[in-house]
Amino acid sequence: MSVLRHYRIRDLLPHGTQGVFDAFRHRRDTFCSRLLARWWGIEIGRGCQFYGTPIFRRGPGSTVRIGDGCVFRSAEWSNTIGLNRRCVLASAKDGRGITIGRDCGLSGTVISAGGSVTLGDRVFCGANCTITDDDRHPLDPAARANEEKTDAVAVVIDDDVWLGMNVVVLKGVRIGSRTVVAANSVVTKSLPGGVLAGGIPARVIRKLDHTGEGLCQ
Repeated sequence: MSVLRHYRIRDLLPHGTQGVFDAFRHRRDTFCSRLLARWWGIEIGRGCQFYGTPIFRRGPGSTVRIGDGCVFRSAEWSNTIGLNRRCVLASAKDGRGITIGRDCGLSGTVISAGGSVTLGDRVFCGANCTITDDDRHPLDPAARANEEKTDAVAVVIDDDVWLGMNVVVLKGVRIGSRTVVAANSVVTKSLPGGVLAGGIPARVIRKLDHTGEGLCQ
């Protein structure tokens, strides 16, 4: 009765109904995503959860490994901050591939590994982040016309990093543990651990001695 004192049943009905429906979709999507991962030869740890179905692409000779307890949100309904795409994990042929640690959270996150992309434990990727270890196309127009490939340079994101929404992490970058990168930043150079960084290109704003709440999404 204490709940009803604050909320009318009419107010609770949409929320409760949506919760039941979302729980069904979550179980369905987790089952289907695990089948899809098995088809692509992707290793998924225990307790991983999927909201919506991600896009998996594992190139021959590469590996994609996902640690225990990770959460992937690929459906618009799964994150009210505003997802505009599905999660994508794509590794190139004969590259080292993608390694994701334990208890990570990815929302509409794209990880493209021409060589190697590594996420530590408890890395949070806000809505619509992009992480890539190569330029995809060369700067020289003649080379682009000839469809020449670019060199991949490994990306490493250490434990407890939080990437705000729409953050882009480019090749050769290492982000130290516990660092927070503000929304809409582009990380072109490595960042130390335990700092708040932001901007285009991302720069250290200050050291963190607290959670930095309200600075990222």
